[in-house]
Amino acid sequence: MLPLALLVLGRGAQAQAADGGVPEERDALRTDAGWTVEGAADAGPVLVPPSLRVDAPAPYPPELASERVAGVVRLELLVDAEGEVESATLVDGVHPLLDRSALHAAPSLRFAPATLDGVPVPVRVFFEYRFEAPPTADALREQQARAVTLRGLVRTKGNRRPIVGATLLSDLAPDAPAQTDAEGRFEARWPAGRHHVRVSAPGHKPGAFQETLAESQALEVVYGLEPLVINPYETVVRGDRERTEVSRVTLHDAELREVPGTMGDPFRVVMLLPGVGSMLSGVAYPVVRGGQPSSTGYFLDGIRVPILFHLFLGPAVIHPDFIDAIDFFPGSPPPQYGRLLGGAIEGRLTRPRDDRVHGSAYADLINAGFFLQTPIRSTDTHVSVAGRYSYTPWLVALAANKLQDPPAPGRLNPKLVLDFWDYQLRVEQDVGRGKLRLFAFGSSDTFGTQAQDAFGDTAMQSISFHRVDLRHRHPVGPGELELAATWGLDRFGVTNSHPPDDATELFIDQSMWAARAGYTLPLSRDLGLRAGADVDHKRAIVDLFEKTPGEEQQDVAPVALATFAGAWAELAWRPRPDWSVVPGVRLDSYHLSPGIDRRVVEPRLSVRHQYDERLVLKAGMGLFHQPPTSLISLPVVDVGSLFLGLQQSAQFSVGAEYKAWRRLDVGLDVYFNPMVRTIELTPFSDEGMVDGDPDPPTGPNLPKRGGRRRGTQILDDDDLGIPGRDDLDLPDFKSHGLAYGLELLIRHPLGDNWFGWLSYTLQRSTRRSRFHRYDAEGNVVGEARADLPFTFDQTHILNLVLSYKFSNSVTLGGVLHFNTGRPEYGTLGTQTHREGLDSSGRPSWVKVDRDRVDRLPAFLRLDLRLSRSWVYETFSLEAYLDMLNVTVSQETVSFEYEGGGGRPLSKQAVGLPVVLPILGVKGRY
Repeated sequence: MLPLALLVLGRGAQAQAADGGVPEERDALRTDAGWTVEGAADAGPVLVPPSLRVDAPAPYPPELASERVAGVVRLELLVDAEGEVESATLVDGVHPLLDRSALHAAPSLRFAPATLDGVPVPVRVFFEYRFEAPPTADALREQQARAVTLRGLVRTKGNRRPIVGATLLSDLAPDAPAQTDAEGRFEARWPAGRHHVRVSAPGHKPGAFQETLAESQALEVVYGLEPLVINPYETVVRGDRERTEVSRVTLHDAELREVPGTMGDPFRVVMLLPGVGSMLSGVAYPVVRGGQPSSTGYFLDGIRVPILFHLFLGPAVIHPDFIDAIDFFPGSPPPQYGRLLGGAIEGRLTRPRDDRVHGSAYADLINAGFFLQTPIRSTDTHVSVAGRYSYTPWLVALAANKLQDPPAPGRLNPKLVLDFWDYQLRVEQDVGRGKLRLFAFGSSDTFGTQAQDAFGDTAMQSISFHRVDLRHRHPVGPGELELAATWGLDRFGVTNSHPPDDATELFIDQSMWAARAGYTLPLSRDLGLRAGADVDHKRAIVDLFEKTPGEEQQDVAPVALATFAGAWAELAWRPRPDWSVVPGVRLDSYHLSPGIDRRVVEPRLSVRHQYDERLVLKAGMGLFHQPPTSLISLPVVDVGSLFLGLQQSAQFSVGAEYKAWRRLDVGLDVYFNPMVRTIELTPFSDEGMVDGDPDPPTGPNLPKRGGRRRGTQILDDDDLGIPGRDDLDLPDFKSHGLAYGLELLIRHPLGDNWFGWLSYTLQRSTRRSRFHRYDAEGNVVGEARADLPFTFDQTHILNLVLSYKFSNSVTLGGVLHFNTGRPEYGTLGTQTHREGLDSSGRPSWVKVDRDRVDRLPAFLRLDLRLSRSWVYETFSLEAYLDMLNVTVSQETVSFEYEGGGGRPLSKQAVGLPVVLPILGVKGRY
């Protein structure tokens, strides 16, 4: 059944036929370079012949069984531009009944259409049916008596997934092929003897095996086929929940683990999505729509995660293989995400697999980790466990210690410590029609310098947390009920020691108990209800130990006791098939002992309209509240600051989603967020940084004694190490602000062996600020208020992400990141200075007012990821190089203003090229 010759219909054939004309037909010619058409030049059009997709066997007529007629029936088929058989004409016949059987079967054939220079065209092909007389009854009985059963499984090498629809052929039984079923299993009855078995399946390299079948025996085998591409970027249709939110981006699979510069960590990918800025390149705490990083909540299957990343620059605290997908809501998250002023990021855990044991292990230059999951079929239980441990105590710290100055005689330099680890454990049990799940996870980070002898100083900090969550889901009535309870412990510790008699140890422990409930109920075909409630109880204790010459003191005291409770509900209503309206409301109660209570009501509304099959229009609005926030989430601060009141913000957004050419998804969102009240406890430093000024101005903004400015703080010679706090730039508890912007996402989802996206963010974020006015000599002369860009305001942010998997299982990807600079306020660096004169008329640096500061320079960065995969019988191996900031670009975070007092003035950029080269290997079983 192969095409013997081709006769091409020209590209205008269909149009001519429609007009009543005669289609143009040209012969197909076979050349050394492939197929072309008659009359074409040497570089003429390229013809790709049709290929059979769906076979249509012609049955042997039972009436001819006794006559045992055999032969080949040759047909001419007209295959249209869709690959369907338009007509079939007999060319060479054998017998009227065989000819009729072939002509009846041919219209059911389906082809991949022929293409001429990439354009589908109709063609004529010669096609043949080969008829053989069926064996006689005696022959059948003899074959059956001598046949041997070969059964087994065909699976993909490496991941051991069963292959559906694989075909097995034997040279001793060419007319008795076998095919695998939905579980990848097959059974063949072939004659005894030595068989050469050929196994083929779409997307896999054919396999050849030799089997010796003995009479009166059955043979069980397992065949593994090597995939054409290891772990290809395949389009997978998932049963995600219906889209009702205005702004949501969902990432899956390789989009989470193979993005350059992210160390294979799913949560770091969020930094490359629209609406997300950064504090510093490489620091993976997202600044969403111009808010503080802690204004965005991090969740893991509904569990609030207090700290998301190790050591700020490191990977997330959850093993990547535990994450199945990530939902990112840059604004207007659904009402189940409460007590947030900004967006929400939720990681969804992988579904337990019940087919066999699965696992992975990896090691790179920073850490090593493992993941293992196994089903226990006898009890319908699934167990998953994962963990990671860092090498940084030996590698990074060792390198840093080697770069230090030689130690003083008889004394060792302090050792740099950068250490982290985490763990996860999940046990899921089927209970009737429901599921019970226990999920425990935790993390620990330790960093600082540790003395190596009795004379050295120690300055260490540690952050750790633990969570244990028990969840039960069960159908109740026509809906599903979810109940969950969570216990947690957070610890923040600081240790400082200065021999012989000066030591301070501070530990803040915050325990929490939480519970949540949710119910999903379909009320009708067009109306559904989602409702729930949650409560969160926190208790913080401070343990302080101080040792000074001749005195030791230890204080343990509770500092915060709080209970937060909320309830929410939303209706998903479809008044028409092309409209979706989702009104919702959330009620929250905040209680801080002894007697501080806040209660709020937060209405929400989102609307989606399916304008046509490619375009969706959407809009949403809502009201949001959150306790005062610090730079990142910290124990006690998140609770104890409630006495300052609540922050309040409204969010309004409109947008569109468009299915563009070649599977490109285009999303556009415009948002406007008036911040009615903001209490943002950003750590403020002094507004300027001047080094080497022997005769500084004596205004109240500078130290009164011989102080010196270095880094981002004022150091006094008598109180070395104590930041200067002589400015008014403290949080304004009556401040307000505004955030507005535009977000564009052009995305190619997984498929065709590549994925990628282009995200652009235009954002502005302002706050009502109070600041000083200065005269020409840098003295404070007054105060002012103005709406100024927020500390984290980055006006333009652009990300281009591309990753392609080649046929040799090599993957190459790149990320191009660009952002404009933040204002040079002095809050997270320096405040802008201008050249001026001091009181003696000499050139000097003069601090400018905050409404006249410069912006830091723009930043451009390139990340790359290169990997190669190998497949073995039961596991696969991947080696990878993932490098953040290949260009070693330096992001300017501040400036050093040097000179004055008769010395030349100079301005030096302060920054550090954050470069993270990750070389590692990962195995999957």
